[in-house]
Amino acid sequence: MLHGGRDFFSNGIHLNIIEAAPDPALESWRNINAIDDLVCEILNTMSHIVIAAMTGNAGAGGAMLALAADRVVARESVVLNPHYRSMGGLYGSEYWTYVLPRRVGSAHAQELAQACRPMGTREALSIGFVDEVVAGDAEAFVRGVTAQAVETARRADFWSLLRDKHEKRVRDERAKPLAAYRAEELARMKANFFGPDPAYHRARENFVFKGRARPAKAKPAPRAIAAV
Repeated sequence: MLHGGRDFFSNGIHLNIIEAAPDPALESWRNINAIDDLVCEILNTMSHIVIAAMTGNAGAGGAMLALAADRVVARESVVLNPHYRSMGGLYGSEYWTYVLPRRVGSAHAQELAQACRPMGTREALSIGFVDEVVAGDAEAFVRGVTAQAVETARRADFWSLLRDKHEKRVRDERAKPLAAYRAEELARMKANFFGPDPAYHRARENFVFKGRARPAKAKPAPRAIAAV
C-alpha cells in the first residue's frame, strides 16, 4: 500500500528544500528526476497490486504519483490539485502525460492541467481519477484500506490480476515507451528550470516566503587566524 502523511499525501517536489539550495535550478532537476524514478518503479511493479491510500490532500506531482498505483482510494475530505501551471507555468513530469489520460481521458486530462483549480473527491470519483472514496477519520481510513489490501492479496485470482496488469503494461509500452513520456516532459521542465524565463523561480520563492521579502543570507563569521 502506498500512502503519505495524515494531512498531505504528497505535493511532489520539495519546494522549501529547493529554495534553500545553493543552486535551486539544479536542485529542482535532481528532485524531479528522483520522483520520476519513484513513479517509474511503481508503474513497473509487477509483483504486487499497488493501492494508493490518499488520507490527506495531494497536489501537482504528488497527485500524479498516486495515479501510478493500480487502485486509488481517497478519504472523502481530501482536496486534489492535479496541475502544475500555477507554479510559474511549470509543465510537470511524474509521467503525468501517461498516467492522467489513461484514467480520465485526454479531454479531462487537458482541462485539469490547464484550469489550475482544486477538485473534490466526488468529482474525482465521477471522472475516474480515483476508484473509491471512503468517509471517516484518518485512522479508520488507513485501517479500512489496509484491510482492502490484505483482501486483495488473498484473492484466489491474484495471479490473474498480476498477469493482466503485466499484459496491459506491455501493450502500453509497445504503443509508447515510458522513457518517451519522461523525455518529453523533462525537456519542458528543463526549460522551466534552466531557461531564460524566471517565472518558476519567482513563483517558488513567493510560495516559500508567502509573499514576504526573501531574508538576507547570514554572512559567515570570520575565522580566527592562529598566531604563528
